[in-house]
Amino acid sequence: MRALLAAAIAVAAFTVAGTASAAQLIDRSGTHIVLRTNTKGEALVTYNKAGATKHVLVWGALNAAPPVAGQHQVKFSLDYSGGYGKYHTVYWKSFGGTCGSYDGPALPNVVAACKSFDGSYWAVQEWPQSLPDLGFTPWTPELRAQWMEVSHWSGALPTLEVHMGWVYGTVQQLFGRYMYDDRPIFGFGTTNVGAPTDNFGRLIYLDTYNSMYGSGWRRENSFVPHNPTGAFCYGFYSFDPLHGGYKHPAGYSGGKRGPGIGTQYRITASGTGVMPNVSVTIPSIGAYDASKAGERAAADALLRSWGDRSCNAGLTHG
Repeated sequence: MRALLAAAIAVAAFTVAGTASAAQLIDRSGTHIVLRTNTKGEALVTYNKAGATKHVLVWGALNAAPPVAGQHQVKFSLDYSGGYGKYHTVYWKSFGGTCGSYDGPALPNVVAACKSFDGSYWAVQEWPQSLPDLGFTPWTPELRAQWMEVSHWSGALPTLEVHMGWVYGTVQQLFGRYMYDDRPIFGFGTTNVGAPTDNFGRLIYLDTYNSMYGSGWRRENSFVPHNPTGAFCYGFYSFDPLHGGYKHPAGYSGGKRGPGIGTQYRITASGTGVMPNVSVTIPSIGAYDASKAGERAAADALLRSWGDRSCNAGLTHG
């Protein structure tokens, strides 16, 4: 986790297991993943881990509920016995089911996807959700783990709108909105270092490509969309890993890291409810100069139009 940043920067949070469940976490670092569905609205996820074959029965949730204070987001029921707990039999052996040909929207990090008998979709996404921030190379198995997450939906996916601009003079800023069914996605609280405290809160992960951290993709940071707009904004500054709740290698004394300005950025949002994770990749806007005044004014006007007060600090055009 990390501390709240300045007003123009999104609230950032290092992700830990159990926060902001979304496309629902099933396990970590599974291999040979197989997904099947049946006419009861159930899915069976079969995979290998640590030399053993696992069978997880999944049911009971579709899409997502809009954020309402005091209410609960939709969530799967999971049976890691493969159905014995639900049906008192070795259910996975007789599950049958199929994985109908997937013809839905493109998704990031998909390892299995099905179209069910009723036209709804199921997917398994596996990705390095727990990478350390500020471009560190993961130094433990937990930080290298691939999170295996299941989703179930019908209709349109959430939308992740992403743009770039500048704040406080010449600081690169990435900003956007996270929406589902034309409604903002947000939670009702975070810890003092930015972790969602309810089951509506979602984290958005920012990766940077070919930055000062090194070649390839590196995790820059993560943050939450704001209540009530669903907007987010992140300024590229230097941060001290020893303060603000960042994870860092033992004995680290290398000073501040960043800004993690790269040639392009990948933004991945945890799916609301049991919707799948969605992702956008955009090129860097580059350094500011006077010739980009019109581009800057347009970005400022767009961000201001969303009415998100915390993101409007640092904008130069009224």
